[in-house]
Amino acid sequence: MNTMFASRAEEAAGPAARRKTLVWDAPVRVFHWLMVLSFAGAYLTAESERWRLAHVTLGYTMAGLVAFRIVWGVVGTRHARFANFVRGPAAVARYASALLKGQPERHTGHNPAGALAIAALLVLTLAVAASGWAAFNGVGGRWLAEAHEGAAALMLAVVGIHVAAVLLSSWLHRDNLIAAMISGRKPVPPQDGVRSAWRGVAALLLEAVLGFWWLQWQGAPSGGLMSEQAASAQAKDHDRDDD
Repeated sequence: MNTMFASRAEEAAGPAARRKTLVWDAPVRVFHWLMVLSFAGAYLTAESERWRLAHVTLGYTMAGLVAFRIVWGVVGTRHARFANFVRGPAAVARYASALLKGQPERHTGHNPAGALAIAALLVLTLAVAASGWAAFNGVGGRWLAEAHEGAAALMLAVVGIHVAAVLLSSWLHRDNLIAAMISGRKPVPPQDGVRSAWRGVAALLLEAVLGFWWLQWQGAPSGGLMSEQAASAQAKDHDRDDD
């Protein structure tokens, strides 16, 4: 169980009662920030045909990252495992109720609301990537392209809610959750942390992503980042519009 309710003794003792302890391993942190970078890049290049290959590459990257996170959610460190933080609707409702009352439950790892957002983002990423692949390859027609845009818009909304919740939780807990996702450390007892950062796995993940980006760049057409396939698809769309 990753819930940590602060006792009165801990509150009286202040921050010194809870030392900075490693909670988030390196693979979780690298995954998180690569997802942030990839989603931001894919969203910003969504409307540009010139940057279509970059958009597609980042979409594929997100799908690969989700595949890694699913595996790491089973075999990773304690706070990375889904079994450690994914909870049912009752736990989410209880946490939300306590949050609204200004008495939020303390959780070493992800809180129930955060776990819900993570699960939603993983599912939405797969939906966005699958529909984007189909639209890019001309499978399914215009409705699938619209479904891709709708799923991306919904994902952006969930990201916004997630960021707002992180900021609110950081303020209520007096604990910088963004900094914790950078350093991996939170003010919790040593027994609640993880023993190893697994930096080797994180390095392999980063290497795989950078290697994929390099291969995509090397395969880009000489005319720029817009692929011939995307140009052809754009021309066909214009022809249909003219008709």
